[in-house]
Amino acid sequence: MHEPSQAVTTGPGQLVAAWRRHWPHYLAEALGLAFFVVSASLMTVLLEHPSSVVHQALPDSEVVRRGVLGAVMWLVLAAIVYNPWGKRSGAHINPAVTLAFWQLGKMRTADAVWYVLAQIAGAIAAAQLMSVVLGALYAHPDVKYAVTQPKPGGELLAFAAEFVISFVLMSVLLTALHSSKLKEAAGWILGGLVAFYILVETPYSGMSLNPARSLGTAIAAGNYQGLWLYWVAPPLAMWLATVLFRRFYHGEALDCAVLAGCGPGTSSPHSPDEEPPQYPDE
Repeated sequence: MHEPSQAVTTGPGQLVAAWRRHWPHYLAEALGLAFFVVSASLMTVLLEHPSSVVHQALPDSEVVRRGVLGAVMWLVLAAIVYNPWGKRSGAHINPAVTLAFWQLGKMRTADAVWYVLAQIAGAIAAAQLMSVVLGALYAHPDVKYAVTQPKPGGELLAFAAEFVISFVLMSVLLTALHSSKLKEAAGWILGGLVAFYILVETPYSGMSLNPARSLGTAIAAGNYQGLWLYWVAPPLAMWLATVLFRRFYHGEALDCAVLAGCGPGTSSPHSPDEEPPQYPDE
């Protein structure tokens, strides 16, 4: 298994070269997270705004509304992971996930840098778009720009909750991707886990898992309360899960950093003449 330290010396020249060769992958990451943020924002308005017919039909059923949101976002994640663009980039759509794959040696440093920047750009652009399109609906106190913020339990509880769900998610994802039987279903498994988190974990931290997603909506809202914990807990937890997985797992090797699952041979979504960013230099 390749070590990420091989590419630590990445400089401006490598970044420019990587951009020229792999910019479609970075664009796919930006669009993937933008689609996620737009979907989450629209669903939050539909479910939580008092004038919404859906909210009026379920005014006292917060758990049911969270269940509906989770089910929809499950399908949204599956669409992101399994569409051709998602398979092309790997559909990380999360800086913490990208850093975990980099830690595993499945991405070059230059590609990881661009992935994170693209994810941040996609989240910010999508949240700003929703601010323009939805206006007062998006800003309503019951919607709050779909921000993720610590709940009444406080930042410490929110940090612990984000850490736990991020650690479990990465552990499950790595287990699925390392399994010949499960890797092609990894995206569905991931989506199901996120749906479950939305249902049961939202009351503690707002259920982020994703630093870029939280940053994008925080900028739109102009409210940065607790933002630091979403940039610390998920990356730290996924890094730890990756380190422990590498330490204790000795089974089937990971083929690539693609959430839809793939092999480096004929099952790869990449054409023979296209160099994917998932495999580091030999």
